[in-house]
Amino acid sequence: MKTVKFVLFLIFCVAIFSTNVFAQTTLVTRGAYLQMGTANAMTIRWRTNIATDSRVQFGTIQGSLSQTADDANLTTEHEVRLTGLTAGTKYFYSIGSTSATLAGNDANHFFQTSPNPGQANPYRVWVLGDSGTADVNAQAVRNAYLTYNGSTYTNLLLMLGDNAYNDGTDPEYQAAVFDMYPTVLRQTPLWSTIGNHDTANSTNPPSSLPYFQMFTLPTGAEAGGVASGTEKYYSFNYGNVHFVCLDSMTSSRATNGAMLTWLQNDLAQNIQPWVIAFWHHPPYTKGSHNSDTETQLIEMRQNILPTLEGYGVDLVLSGHSHSYERSFLIDGHYGTSSTFTGAMKKAAGGGRENIDGAYTKSALSPNLPNEGAVYAVAGSSGRISGGLLNHPAMFISLNNLGSMILDINGNRLDAKFLRENGTIADYFTILKGVAAQPVPPNAPTNLMATAIFRSKINLSWTDNSNNETGFKIERCQGVNCTNFVQYAAVGANVTSLSTVNLKKRTTYRYRVSAYNADGNSNYSNITTAKTF
Repeated sequence: MKTVKFVLFLIFCVAIFSTNVFAQTTLVTRGAYLQMGTANAMTIRWRTNIATDSRVQFGTIQGSLSQTADDANLTTEHEVRLTGLTAGTKYFYSIGSTSATLAGNDANHFFQTSPNPGQANPYRVWVLGDSGTADVNAQAVRNAYLTYNGSTYTNLLLMLGDNAYNDGTDPEYQAAVFDMYPTVLRQTPLWSTIGNHDTANSTNPPSSLPYFQMFTLPTGAEAGGVASGTEKYYSFNYGNVHFVCLDSMTSSRATNGAMLTWLQNDLAQNIQPWVIAFWHHPPYTKGSHNSDTETQLIEMRQNILPTLEGYGVDLVLSGHSHSYERSFLIDGHYGTSSTFTGAMKKAAGGGRENIDGAYTKSALSPNLPNEGAVYAVAGSSGRISGGLLNHPAMFISLNNLGSMILDINGNRLDAKFLRENGTIADYFTILKGVAAQPVPPNAPTNLMATAIFRSKINLSWTDNSNNETGFKIERCQGVNCTNFVQYAAVGANVTSLSTVNLKKRTTYRYRVSAYNADGNSNYSNITTAKTF
C-alpha cells in the first residue's frame, strides 16, 4: 500500500513539474529593434525569456503579412535578416516563433526601407549623444523629440556613444536604450558608435562585450561603402548621404593605422554628395572635456580630420562632452584652440538662413576638398556638465540638455538643436551646389540719443546681426528735419558713439544702419536730442 502511495506521489510531482515547464509563457523582453537597414534588406532583433526558434512575418499591408523569414535555431537572442525588399517602401511586420506571434502586425510595428543610393528625397535623422543615463533627463529629451517630430518618419537614429552608463552592461543597456526608446527602435534603424562608458573605459574590450553582442553593424559593406572588417568602424549609404562611423575609443587613431587606411579607401570610392561622420570623442570642445589636452580628442583632430576635410566632409558629430557646441563652417584647424584663426572660417556667420545666410559649398557632387565642415558636440542627451564652453571654433556653446535633428533634402541640410523643453536653441543650414545669396545685415534697433553737454550727444543702439562690416550714423539738424547725411561710421559690434562739436541749444535727429559687402540694412528708428 505504501508503494502505491509513493508511486502516486511521484506521478503527481511529475505532473506539476511538467505543467510548470510546458505552460511557461514566451515573452518578448527586448525589442523588436531594427539594425542595418538598406534599400532591399532589414535586420530585426528581439530577446525572449525562453529559447525558441524565430519567425518574422512581413508585408506592405497591415494585417496581411504575406511573407515569412525563419531561423530554426533555438535562442533567446533572435536575429532575422529580411531580404528581397523594395527600396523606399513601408513594411509592416510581426515577430515570434513558428508556433506563435509574440508582437506586431499592428500600426506600431513597421519600417521603411532605405531609398536607392543617390536618391534625393527628404530624410530625417535623430542624433543622441551620451544619452545613457536612463533617468528623467533622458526621458525629457526623448519626449521633446517625439512631440516635435509628430507623425514624421524618422529615417535613422544615430547614437554617439556612452549609450548606457556607467559600464555598458546588458542591464544598463536595457534601461537606457531598449526601455527608453522602444517606439523609435521598432520603426527606425539604429546606428551607433562606441564610447568609453560602453566599454567600461577599456580600450581593448573583449568580443563578448554587450555592445558587440546586441548590435548588428556592417563589416562587409552590406549597407554601402567599403568593407571595414569590424563593427568598431564602418560606413553606410542612405539615399544621397554617405555616413562614416569611426571608433575613437578602441581602435588605433594613428596615421598609418588600419582605421585611417580604411577611411581613405572608403572616401576615395564614395560618390554620394553628402558626407556625415560621427564618433564619440570630439576634435573641438571646451565642455566637460578639453580637446587641447586629452589624447583621443587630439589624435582624432590631428590625424583624422585632414583626411575627412580632404574628401569634402560636410558635418561631423560627436559626444563625450556633456554640452552642446557647434562650430562655424571651418577648415584646416588641427592644433590647439589658441591656434584657431579667423582665416580658418569658411564663413563668418552662424549659417542661419534668416539672419546671416546659409553656409554654402560650391559643388553638390563630387565633393570638393577643403570647402569647410560644421563640427557639433551633441553630448547632452542625458546630462549636462558645464565647462568653459569657450572654444573659438564654436559659433555657439550651450550647457543645455537636448538632441539634434538633421533634415536632408536634395542639396539642402537643415540641422537643429532641440532642447529638452521643446525649444530650438540652435539651427543652421548648409546648401551645396548653389552660389551664395547676398545677405545684408539686419537693421539695428533701440537707437537712443542723450545730450551730455552743450556740444555733445551720446548715441547707443542694439546690434541685431553678426555679419555686419560696420554701422553708418546719419543726422540732420532741426526738430522735423529730413535731410539726413552720413556723419560717421564705426566698425562691427560697436554699438555706441559720442557726437561732439555741436551747436548749443540745438535739436539733432539721428538714424543708424548696418552694412556689409552685400548691402545696407534698413534704418533704425529715428531718435532726437537737444543740446544744452
